[in-house]
Amino acid sequence: MDSPAGSETYTTLKITQHNSRAAVFHLYLTLPNHNALSPTFFFEFPRALSSLSLNPRAAVIVLSSLNSPHFSSGIDVSSLNSIVPSSSDDRGRLGENLRRQIKSLQDAITAIERCRKPVIAAISGACVGGGVDLVTACDLRYCSEDAYFAVKEVDLGIVADLGTLQRLPGIVGYGHAVEMAVTGRRVGALEAKEMGLVSRVFEGRRELEEGVRGIAEGIAAKSPLAVTGTKAVLLKSRELTPEQGLDYVATWNSSMLLSDDLKEAVSAFQQKRKPKFAKL
Repeated sequence: MDSPAGSETYTTLKITQHNSRAAVFHLYLTLPNHNALSPTFFFEFPRALSSLSLNPRAAVIVLSSLNSPHFSSGIDVSSLNSIVPSSSDDRGRLGENLRRQIKSLQDAITAIERCRKPVIAAISGACVGGGVDLVTACDLRYCSEDAYFAVKEVDLGIVADLGTLQRLPGIVGYGHAVEMAVTGRRVGALEAKEMGLVSRVFEGRRELEEGVRGIAEGIAAKSPLAVTGTKAVLLKSRELTPEQGLDYVATWNSSMLLSDDLKEAVSAFQQKRKPKFAKL
């Protein structure tokens, strides 16, 4: 059933909750040209994620394509003209304006990490350019056998600047990231699994949808305090030394550990039943 996270309506996205008994919300890309990412998308996407992040009925978000067989063909090339400034003698002001626009696009992608709830990417078909920016910011990635990935910005004569170069090395390793970024070649589903870009490959799109839905519902049944806390600590730990990370999680748990979720988890274990946690 359609279940919008708030009063907002979107032209490039659709929010749906298929099972009212599971706190899983599906965030679908609905753009033309195989989900070519437009300026409108970059405006709507962070707002949709913020709404879902604050929605107590949402515990997990699944990001995928609705109508197109492809996850995303990347940024809408025709929209690049709108961010290329008109001619001017003041290169300083042109550069400052362009930097602000790039930072705004970056911020839209980083909204995935700012979202308290885990975001799962379910990828079929092409995942190119800006699509790779999206999925590398997600917490979990799964794909179908027909999926392929390509960092294509180099073929457009630009340096990828929306997050792939910063996030991909931490996922697949520096060597794989460099090779993908400078060659722009396609990486198929099985190779993506081998290098760690995706956690699992499903046979087809239907199997992908069903498999990811099961994974998402399993996560949604767990303690929301534990799940959101785990995401927050993992993201923060990327910029900390192990010692600093341990200190951070100790501080985190000192304020979050003694919760009703812990009591319910222990009680359910002792009584051999499934725990029931309050919404967050």
